[in-house]
Amino acid sequence: MTGLAKQAKTLTEAQVKAVVNTVKDTPMTHAMVLLSLKAGLRAKEVASLTWAMACDAEGNLGDVIALQNVASKGKRGGRVIPMNGELRAALQALWTPGCSGPVIRSARGRQMNANAVTVRFHRLYASLGFTGASSHSGRRTFITKMARRIVTVGGSLKDVQELAGHASLSTTQRYIESNADAKRRAVEAA
Repeated sequence: MTGLAKQAKTLTEAQVKAVVNTVKDTPMTHAMVLLSLKAGLRAKEVASLTWAMACDAEGNLGDVIALQNVASKGKRGGRVIPMNGELRAALQALWTPGCSGPVIRSARGRQMNANAVTVRFHRLYASLGFTGASSHSGRRTFITKMARRIVTVGGSLKDVQELAGHASLSTTQRYIESNADAKRRAVEAA
């Protein structure tokens, strides 16, 4: 089995819409899904995210997620991720003044661990009939979308690497799903 065969499935636009519509009335799950799809966070990062990482110096919900190394993978996984408007609105629905404690909590109000987040994603995607989707699918979908869009806004794959928190560009490249139709259109335009 190749490394590619083991990768989480990248979600289609229709699947992204379906999952977001399914959870939109459940604020905690909605925020959890958008942290994956709109910020590219891993299950561990979703579970470890605290309000202090999402708030500005004045204690208000900020415009970025300042993910600390301790909340990420490895010693240098921390990074600053600009906050997507849809994600910001979902976090605003959960936010309470004080900017303390975990963002994503269990039904009992406690911080979730990475395994609990992974299980929640698994159950959600299974209930929607998404074969091959996992807690990493949102992250892979985010990275693929960013790779396709970054050049149109003046960025590069190095920017995507930094958003993903990867030490190596080759790691980021393994996340990016290819698009045969785009390759065909690019060659035709050459």
